[in-house]
Amino acid sequence: MDESQFKNLADEAPFELSPVSPNMLSGNKVIQFRCHKDVGCWNACCANIDITLTPYDILRLKNRLEMSSGEFLKAYTVPYEMDQDGMPGVKFRPVDGGTACQFMRPEGCAVYEDRPTACRYYPVALLSMRNQEEFVDRTSYALVEEKHCLGHKEPRSLTIDEYRQEQGVDVYDEKGRGWRQMVLKRKSAGPGIGKPPEISNQLFFMASYDVDRFRAFVASDSFNRTYDVPVEVMSVLLTDDEALIEFGYNFLKHVLFNEKFLEERDGAYEERMERLKARAEVMKAEYLANRDKLEEEKYSDTPRAGDCACGSKD
Repeated sequence: MDESQFKNLADEAPFELSPVSPNMLSGNKVIQFRCHKDVGCWNACCANIDITLTPYDILRLKNRLEMSSGEFLKAYTVPYEMDQDGMPGVKFRPVDGGTACQFMRPEGCAVYEDRPTACRYYPVALLSMRNQEEFVDRTSYALVEEKHCLGHKEPRSLTIDEYRQEQGVDVYDEKGRGWRQMVLKRKSAGPGIGKPPEISNQLFFMASYDVDRFRAFVASDSFNRTYDVPVEVMSVLLTDDEALIEFGYNFLKHVLFNEKFLEERDGAYEERMERLKARAEVMKAEYLANRDKLEEEKYSDTPRAGDCACGSKD
């Protein structure tokens, strides 16, 4: 099919075609793009957002805003499912009743120095792929060309790698590589590992996005009764956010894929089984007590033998 035939089909399509170029590009691909305050579409891309956040994105933003991770997640994000098994993801929450980013200002982004990975990449899209038999992800790129964006008409050319470095994306990619590989591994594992229990998704959410709650979890007595974490490592985890999220990626692989990362303390498994057994006994006792109570309530208004159901006789 030649270019004119494709254009005719595109013009007749009932839905708007994707702005993402279907071609996979390498880092040395030369693109033409520049965004600045005097461009006619200034702020247009921030007025209608659909931005997925990485753990490192959240870490940078919550520290900039001097908020806990829980406070930031509640105020600025919405959860969504990244796959059919409910793998948790988070996206930026737009302004109330609208689609614009909460950090959009007339002069530009209010958190520009700590803007998320997706914002830094635009108009380039990162494509990470991993085959089931592979151990690392393969990276390529695509170009996003939306109709409203006039930056593609600006007279400046540079390679994708040069653009990435200019936007500080290389640092964000390095900090997020462990998480990205884990997500790809979970997606590519598919039915092989079965549908994870809900508690696994809750752990995934906490270790990935709620770094302050994850720190409390790692510092807890129950965690340290189970896992043997050297004192010098624990001291770093309690004070260094970036080290903690990297630890979280490896901990999730330990839990989800049985990739040995932490040593369990002697007797930890038996202690855990005893705790589960005790908890099960408590739940059983509560169930039996509630069942007996319901049975008593069920028959409490029923006339007993020898009682008169129609009132007393003279």
